[in-house]
Amino acid sequence: MSGFARTERQDLARTLREAGPDAPTLCEGWATRDLAAHLVLRETRPDAAPGIVVPLLGGWTARVQRGLAREPYDGLVDRFDHPPVWAPMSWGPLEDAVNLTEHYVHHEDVRRAVDGWQPRRLPSAYEEALWRHLAARARMFFARSPVGVVLRRPDGQTAVGKPGMPAVTVVGPPQELVLYAFGRRAQALVEVQGDEATLARFGRRPAGS
Repeated sequence: MSGFARTERQDLARTLREAGPDAPTLCEGWATRDLAAHLVLRETRPDAAPGIVVPLLGGWTARVQRGLAREPYDGLVDRFDHPPVWAPMSWGPLEDAVNLTEHYVHHEDVRRAVDGWQPRRLPSAYEEALWRHLAARARMFFARSPVGVVLRRPDGQTAVGKPGMPAVTVVGPPQELVLYAFGRRAQALVEVQGDEATLARFGRRPAGS
């Protein structure tokens, strides 16, 4: 158990408190209060959480999230920072399995939504953990890409996002590749390599679609 998801939870909660309830995020249409509501819903409202990924259930999820977002902001952030003991996503190894990339990406959603942000220096073990998660799920993120996709770290390690040729190669540190795969293309510090025609085809679809 790495514990990085728990540490990132605490760091994200601190950043949310410092930002306040009405700060921008990279999640379209969401201020920080909406992001905090999403995080609480995801872990503590099993009746509404499935709608995050199942469009047919999205209406109920949106209603619950709007209700949570109207709650006092500090209390909402506290609920995320200190989830109830019955919330399985906060349990040890399961927290690392399901929350490692979630917490990292949403932390950067707050940090990188304001001018003057700088990338964080992460512990190498944390980078490796992010890379393992990304490599295991890369084909899910890029399944609908019209061209092949290869993810490559600066040290040369690669993961296949979508097999096939022609292909693009997305180059960057693990944490930046994670952001790119999660659709934060404009803020991810990566280089996308390929011939002009392939880059044009690839660029018509956002990452993850």
